[in-house]
Amino acid sequence: MAMLCRLREVPRHLLVCEKSNFGHEKSRHRHLVETHYHNYRVSFLIPECGILSKELKDLVMDSGPYYFVKDLPLHELIAHEFINTFVKKGKLILSLDKDTYEETGLQGRPSQYSGRKTMKFIVSIDLMDLSSKLDSKKYKRISWAFKEKKPLKFDFLLAWHQTGAEGSTMMSYFSNYRIQERQPKIALSTVTDLPCPVLRSGELRGEPEAACSAQELFEWLGAVFSNAELNNEPDNFISTYCCPQPSTVVAKACLCTITGFILPEKIRLLLEQLCRYFDEPKLAPWVTLSVQGFADSPVSWRENEHGFRKGGEHLYNFVVFSNRDYWLQLAVGANDDCPP
Repeated sequence: MAMLCRLREVPRHLLVCEKSNFGHEKSRHRHLVETHYHNYRVSFLIPECGILSKELKDLVMDSGPYYFVKDLPLHELIAHEFINTFVKKGKLILSLDKDTYEETGLQGRPSQYSGRKTMKFIVSIDLMDLSSKLDSKKYKRISWAFKEKKPLKFDFLLAWHQTGAEGSTMMSYFSNYRIQERQPKIALSTVTDLPCPVLRSGELRGEPEAACSAQELFEWLGAVFSNAELNNEPDNFISTYCCPQPSTVVAKACLCTITGFILPEKIRLLLEQLCRYFDEPKLAPWVTLSVQGFADSPVSWRENEHGFRKGGEHLYNFVVFSNRDYWLQLAVGANDDCPP
């Protein structure tokens, strides 16, 4: 059974949580992971664990590469050779200020977060459709706009959805520009004597003196990932936060953070491996996997417009229980649709 619960809504932040099971036929965990394209940071926490398994460590080390191209002219992304070589499906989505939008002369729509005075516009270009109609007026108009009317250059992060020889192909294709191959940064640590909330998979809202709520866990994870002190000492002027109650202290916990441009398929493999963590008996009652998107990405999930002006949050977190139940928490900022 799937359960959806809106836990908190304030002017700058929306947190939604749902409960399901990985074996449930209507579980949408895979869909949520695969449609959140632009992932900047992935973190997972395993209580009662001192050393990562070989399987998890191998996945962590195989989370790259990706590529950085500086000052790449936008018209390169609508070239037939580029689309034919690299693009299997997808759109080019531009978030433009009012002046730039008008100078390009392209057709778009006002941002849904513009307010009374429209200052930002969204332009969507179906690359596959465009590539199949190179002689069309539409293609010629867009090509003219990007090459002559309003030449635009951006710094791009690029990544392949499959491994193999594609990386060398990308390096050679963009050899006339400044391109670098990059690997995600990996931070792996063992946290000792960590106060952890007590959770019950069936109690999203918690239970007095028996289990903490999903919202309390979400806030606690933010403190753990920020390396904040959790003991609320009176002389600590940086953080007065303490672990929610009831709680238990675990001797060791593995904390791993991957930072870069991480593809959804890499995250899916990590989630699947964390689920398999409980195939053998473990002391840990649950593990977590948290994913943050780029704050200035033009979209959050799928092609849903993402606003950056007031924070840029779009992230999700899985709490995986030993019985294959899970909590899925999704958070976005004020200038975003409710998570899908």
